[in-house]
Amino acid sequence: MEQLKLNNGQTIPQLGLGVFKVQDADDLKRSVAAALKEGYRHFDTAAIYHNEAWLGEALAESDVKREDLYITSKVWNSNRTYDETIAAFHESLKKLQTDYLDLYLIHWPSDGYNEKWRAMEDLYNDGLIKSIGVSNFEKPHLEKLLTTAKVKPAVDQIETHPYFQQKELNKYLRSLDIAHEAWGPLGQGKSNVLDDPTLVKIAEAHNKSVAQVILRWHLQREIIVIPKSVHAERIAQNINVFDFTLTDEEMSLIAAIDKNQRGSGDPNDEEFLKNSNEQRLDFSIFNPQSL
Repeated sequence: MEQLKLNNGQTIPQLGLGVFKVQDADDLKRSVAAALKEGYRHFDTAAIYHNEAWLGEALAESDVKREDLYITSKVWNSNRTYDETIAAFHESLKKLQTDYLDLYLIHWPSDGYNEKWRAMEDLYNDGLIKSIGVSNFEKPHLEKLLTTAKVKPAVDQIETHPYFQQKELNKYLRSLDIAHEAWGPLGQGKSNVLDDPTLVKIAEAHNKSVAQVILRWHLQREIIVIPKSVHAERIAQNINVFDFTLTDEEMSLIAAIDKNQRGSGDPNDEEFLKNSNEQRLDFSIFNPQSL
């Protein structure tokens, strides 16, 4: 598995398994078992997904050592204060059956994120988190965070796929040495990106699926990817992307199909952020994910 070095010296597997919207314990445990068998070691969850406990059980039941795993979780918007963030983190640790996290993220730039960050810095300095970062933060949010931050975010996890390539934000993150991590890397199954003729042609040339080509494109942009699937066959296909390379011409062709088409929640939408402060996320605010 390819690893990327973060700005604090830690490393992160460049490809992992996301578990967003996996709302059945058996499905999650089967998918984690299949992923571990295929060589996955990086797993991404969040408090609001309400499946941390299932992930913790699945990993605890495996024979993979904790030090060989990479576990990410996220603090939800309803935890706005320093104390609430500390409490939420320890609840995640308990559910995940671990005594540290490899990466902990602020899930969205909702009210109070500077105070959340202060709590996360203390957890980081106490050795309870190996790296801290953010999710769905754009340039203005990062600029505000950096006015008080003592520790620079290691990662920004943002929606990214061929129809929403985040070129400007990617450039900005690179300038700050903040790793770009993609959620919804395959377009979340609702943008028709998997049927794009340019991608289909490239996939045929490499005898790969379109999904594999997209994941390879992300990897060659030095982006971390966490494709979600509960299907063993797709889980196996998604990690089988390290045996081919896209040419410079193919990378340019994919760059040209960008539509700047956001698929889900907008971090600049104040109403969305306000509504998301509810403890339980209504998944209907996101478009369906088929993969």
